[in-house]
Amino acid sequence: MKTTIYRGRLWAALAAALLLVGCGQEEDPSAGQAGGQPPAKAIEVAELAYQDIPLDKSYPSKLMSEQEVTLVARVTGVLEERKFEPGDQVEQGESLYTIEPDLYEATVAQREADLASAQAELSRAERDANRFQQLAAQNSVSRQQVDQALADARVARASVAQAEAALKSAQLDLDYAEVTAPVSGVIGLSEVNVGNLVSPNTELATITPLDPLEVRFQMPQNDAFELRRQLKDMSIEDIAASLEAFSSRGDEPAVLSGHLDFLGSRVDPETSTVQAEATFANPDGAVLPGQYVRVKIEGLARFGVLAVPELALTQGLMGPQVYVLDEDNVARARPVQLGELAGAWQIILDGVEPGERVVVGDPGSLKPGTPIDPQPFDGDAEALMQEAQYEQQGQGAGQAAPEQAEQEAASPGEPAADQSGQGTAESDGQGEDAASATQAAQQAPMNAPQGDQEAEEARGEGNE
Repeated sequence: MKTTIYRGRLWAALAAALLLVGCGQEEDPSAGQAGGQPPAKAIEVAELAYQDIPLDKSYPSKLMSEQEVTLVARVTGVLEERKFEPGDQVEQGESLYTIEPDLYEATVAQREADLASAQAELSRAERDANRFQQLAAQNSVSRQQVDQALADARVARASVAQAEAALKSAQLDLDYAEVTAPVSGVIGLSEVNVGNLVSPNTELATITPLDPLEVRFQMPQNDAFELRRQLKDMSIEDIAASLEAFSSRGDEPAVLSGHLDFLGSRVDPETSTVQAEATFANPDGAVLPGQYVRVKIEGLARFGVLAVPELALTQGLMGPQVYVLDEDNVARARPVQLGELAGAWQIILDGVEPGERVVVGDPGSLKPGTPIDPQPFDGDAEALMQEAQYEQQGQGAGQAAPEQAEQEAASPGEPAADQSGQGTAESDGQGEDAASATQAAQQAPMNAPQGDQEAEEARGEGNE
């Protein structure tokens, strides 16, 4: 009885093994195909053409205020009054200091009196000259007396002009005795205390305008040439600029908006740069003169160049390279000469020609000779770069999951072993039976009829 049951099980396992072997033989053609030419890889491809590439460049600079003014005394006298507090915002024309005005008011009064005296003398001299001319017409006076009267009138006229100049000078000194702000801005510390004697050119304080601010920087000559090319069709003030000022604490940089004011007309032979200047509105005083900043000129571009997304570049034995498709859509490595990097775009100086197709979607996974199924490229290099970064992040996160699964498989938990212990033992037994049956099927000669006869005998004995 046991022998009959064993033979029945053996025949069932043998039939299952034959079925598995037959399925394996049906899959052999696909396996053979996999060992031949690899399938074409679907990847984005761009056709090269001349284009205008906007540049993303910034230039280091130091902030300055061109309208910064150092106040100096212009008259001699005692500093009588200071009308501000250091750090105040002062307006243009506002009175800041008073330097002994009484002395200069007295001088003005004296010069006014001198002018009045000179004018009275001029009036007398002119009347005498007119009288002598009338008498000369009647031959009542000599010609010498007439000439003397005319000369006295001219001297009196000169005395009046001299008195007027002296009065004007005295009035200027009186005006200088009241020191006013020539520009609007923040005033610093006073260099002289009230009560001290000051003289011309004595420094009093400094006024620094904070809005607007001017930035002078050095632009490489290639950038300056391209910018000058753009200025043929627009005004220099139409070239927008932005400024970033970084703090030492690592905070977010302060950003100001402005425009270009000046572009030099000569190249510095020592640095191969051209001087430029931009102006930025700073209404809140977010940045201060003396800070080191970076200036970005917006709208700067390279015209009529060949460029590929930066992602399309790989490093080969001969340096930077790209993958170019041939007529059969097979990737071929091509060394290239690099130009400037413009954001997500890399300008190519040599190595490729317009009309050639370049692989732009993750060429790092390619090898020379790989067949490609070209997919259209929408021209958005930024989006292509971001997509590649997301894929790398996803791959990094996916690598941790298989490792964790392997660790769990190496040391499974006790509850799981308790629940599946019996099933595991049964499966192991079934696996051994299937393996032995498969081996028997592969080694079995053409004796299937004998097996059928033994199976019928087993079924007959079982019925009994």
